[in-house]
Amino acid sequence: MSTSRKLIAGADLAQARQARYAARKRMNQVALALSLLAMAFGVFWLVWILWETMRLGLGGLSASLFTQTTPPPNEAGGLANAIFGSFVMVLLATFVGTPIGIMAGVYLAEYDPRGWLAATTRFVNDILLSAPSIVIGLFVYAVVVARFKSFSAWAGIMALALIVIPVVIRTTENMLVLVPASLREAAYALGAPKWKVILKVTLRAARAGVITGVLLAVARISGETAPLLFTALNNQFWNSDLSKPMASLPVTIFKFAMSPYENWQQLAWAAVFLITLAVLGLNILARVLTRQK
Repeated sequence: MSTSRKLIAGADLAQARQARYAARKRMNQVALALSLLAMAFGVFWLVWILWETMRLGLGGLSASLFTQTTPPPNEAGGLANAIFGSFVMVLLATFVGTPIGIMAGVYLAEYDPRGWLAATTRFVNDILLSAPSIVIGLFVYAVVVARFKSFSAWAGIMALALIVIPVVIRTTENMLVLVPASLREAAYALGAPKWKVILKVTLRAARAGVITGVLLAVARISGETAPLLFTALNNQFWNSDLSKPMASLPVTIFKFAMSPYENWQQLAWAAVFLITLAVLGLNILARVLTRQK
């Protein structure tokens, strides 16, 4: 009698386990289906945006796009002045913001991760990271443009650098924290000073993440319009003087895309295509250069 009860109890237990397994399998299938739908939803819009950018942007590509300045309405021209202005301001803003961001990230991760100064720095950095770019543009306008009574490329560079710094700080700190402590201890055991450990060990181990953070910052400022509207403004002509207003691709896109003129709209789509292509190229280059062998 006891044996039959044990067999019945075992059968009931097996059925209960089978039921739980079936329920978990159904739940897993539902979660997988929802995840795939969410992924397909995001990829659909991304592909659509890229397709429209290529379809409308490729038609505006020509030799004059890189050799002529922005034209008047209904006349032929190009984006040479806007391309030059964007390249100069993004490049200089990256050169200004990247060293500051990397050094601040190194301080937060290596020197004083739990001190009051580090906590204050993280708090201010989080505010800058989440602040709308138009607020940064207005700040630079009040501090620089209004005081000197002139729009200038230098003001635009300052605004873009303030956007670069918090992104680089956050990524640098996060990547350095992920470096195993055993690497640092091994370098200290060999008698290496702290600055050399940071430079030769931790930063080298985290270089892929740091470079990715810099590229994310470059990708963000490459398409920023609001800070440049309040600082560098725009320039219809070629200008290499950083103390004067300078054209840029985002501001040109904003101006031309809102216009009723067909040639300006075509140039705006060509500028969108150039920015997209540049950001994509930077990401591919970063993956190639930081690939672990």
